[in-house]
Amino acid sequence: MDTQQLIISPKTKVLQLIEAYPQLEDVLINYVPAFKKLKNPVLRNTVAKIATLQQAAGVGNIKVEDLINTLRKEVGQDTIESIDDVKYNTKQPEWFESAQIKTEIDIREMLNSGQHPVNEIIADLKKLPPDEIFKIIVPFVPAPLLDKALSLEIEHWVKKEDDELYSVYFSLAKK
Repeated sequence: MDTQQLIISPKTKVLQLIEAYPQLEDVLINYVPAFKKLKNPVLRNTVAKIATLQQAAGVGNIKVEDLINTLRKEVGQDTIESIDDVKYNTKQPEWFESAQIKTEIDIREMLNSGQHPVNEIIADLKKLPPDEIFKIIVPFVPAPLLDKALSLEIEHWVKKEDDELYSVYFSLAKK
């Protein structure tokens, strides 16, 4: 497939996009400063390889259609209409109780060493007892992990600690 024929959509992988349209890397970074992490070769070859533009929009806390349309305009593609975004929970849920945090993992070092922690964390989450909370510490909103957890009906709460640090809490609690 000729990479210049890539049609930009919410399901387009970030790495696929910047390989097909290298000029869009700077557009992404200028549009959302959090995307400057794409310059890190480890994150570029791990997270960018699996993250979609829809997930990237979640990381940047922007509307996915705005991101897609900005990118499409840059390469001469037609714009799209509104898309239903997946929303991540950023408000403290009723099920959250700090005493219930039984597992805590800081995945920053895993990411820096080139590991893909999504499958390992999902395996741990599947074993999570209903009365316990699982916490991860990450340098960005882990959209692929949150999407997978949502598909498994695992509740989450994303708490922004600062610009490059997030705590994400998971629970099997029902709403």
